[in-house]
Amino acid sequence: MGKDVIIALDFENKEKALGFLDNFTGRKPFVKIGMELFYAEGPQIVKDIKARGHKIFLDLKLHDIPNTVKKAMAVLSSLDVDMCNLHAAGTIDMMKAALEGLTRADGSRPILLAVTQLTSTSEERMQRELLINETIENTVVKYAQNAKEAGLDGVVCSPLEAPLVKEGCGSQFMTVTPGIRFADGDVGDQVRITTPDKAKQMGTDYIVVGRPITAAEDPVAAYERCVKEFND
Repeated sequence: MGKDVIIALDFENKEKALGFLDNFTGRKPFVKIGMELFYAEGPQIVKDIKARGHKIFLDLKLHDIPNTVKKAMAVLSSLDVDMCNLHAAGTIDMMKAALEGLTRADGSRPILLAVTQLTSTSEERMQRELLINETIENTVVKYAQNAKEAGLDGVVCSPLEAPLVKEGCGSQFMTVTPGIRFADGDVGDQVRITTPDKAKQMGTDYIVVGRPITAAEDPVAAYERCVKEFND
């Protein structure tokens, strides 16, 4: 399990996504396909980007009754993605069912992650709107422990919570962290954020970076900067 930077392909159509990837003539970055692009283009976009040689994190955040999630994960597994996810709030039973559906006949499967709390969610909102009367740190760690109990590989969490997850679930339990911004960049709509360098110091395994790379004047240079800050 090596550290890596995952680029969030938050584009509304295939043309823009593939046009962006055309910038990368050498290295093939690990990329994330989220709801916007997947819902616009369907499973074919996953196949097209996979055919170009990219690893893919399919970020659809499944959350439904266990049987529905199990069947959906079996479909996603057939797309040969490298990583996918669901909401930890769906309970341990749902996560176990997802794992069962994701596992192929030969025993192989993509990495499966649970989303703890979105990086746009503040503790105040979580308590006032979701009626979770705990600190965000305690909630994230508990959700991560549930995911580990269900047999998942790791969680998606804020980089600020990655050390707590590692402490609560062990160093081998994976943390994938969005909410990454350069120190001199715009924070956008994220609340719990940090820089690539600080994420590295916090011990996270993968960082997911969107606009700081995709909206950059020179996306390749921004990506290389991100890789350097996260790995050096």
